[in-house]
Amino acid sequence: MRVSLDIDSAHEETTVTIHCKEMDDSIKEILDFLKGKKTEFIIGRNGSMQHILKPADIHYFHTKGEAVLAITSEGDFKVKEKLFELEQILPASQFIRLSKSVIANLHELKRFESSFNGTLCVYFKSGVKEYVSRHYVQSIKAALKMNRRINK
Repeated sequence: MRVSLDIDSAHEETTVTIHCKEMDDSIKEILDFLKGKKTEFIIGRNGSMQHILKPADIHYFHTKGEAVLAITSEGDFKVKEKLFELEQILPASQFIRLSKSVIANLHELKRFESSFNGTLCVYFKSGVKEYVSRHYVQSIKAALKMNRRINK
């Protein structure tokens, strides 16, 4: 990666331009950093106790009725944020939408299976499985870099 910096008092505002062949994790991390998208922790409630959850420890988020739950190895925690709000504050290089009701931590995925109807079934390291709806299959394939062949 080549980096160039142009410091000149004649510039009216700071502008960042990225030239790349394709979007990859390093570019996503740079974009997340530039957007200030670095969430250190999320508050989750389990009973009457509030817990400080690190995003890296969260396997996935899913909706249950009106509530949004963060699933970790320590248990399930109710969070106040909606899924679309979590998508905005969590790093796109680590968390991805699987369906209307699930956002998954890519680092917690273990394996997946393709279904005949065009969906995917993903298995987490914890053994839990979730389904990727057809609408989100292409984005999960891109995130997992399943389409590595170049069509000629």
